[in-house]
Amino acid sequence: MADKNQATGTFSVIGNNTVITGNIRTEGSIRVDGKIVGNVVTQADAAVGTNGLIEGSVEARNITVAGKVMGTLTAAQKLVLEAKSVIKGDIRTARLVVDEGAVFDGRSSMTGTPAAAPTGGSR
Repeated sequence: MADKNQATGTFSVIGNNTVITGNIRTEGSIRVDGKIVGNVVTQADAAVGTNGLIEGSVEARNITVAGKVMGTLTAAQKLVLEAKSVIKGDIRTARLVVDEGAVFDGRSSMTGTPAAAPTGGSR
């Protein structure tokens, strides 16, 4: 998930059994293995691990979901829904990868070119 050429070396991890209520904004990559009740905005990449749960929107350059997201996903470049992921909300991305077994309940919007970088605006 982490881009070795990424300008910022910041990498945040929300670990198992951690619950955060509130919005998160970071310039570096983030991985969620716990629970976030709020929105996540990053200029880099975001990942939701198999035990991860986000109840809110996620905006990032690339997003990989193996856990659950209940909210809008906006990936400027690529969104990957892994086999055991559960998405209940709309998705917007330039490129979409859906593994067999992923559950998606919402609307999707795709463009042929990468979307604008996340602005951090609330939806």
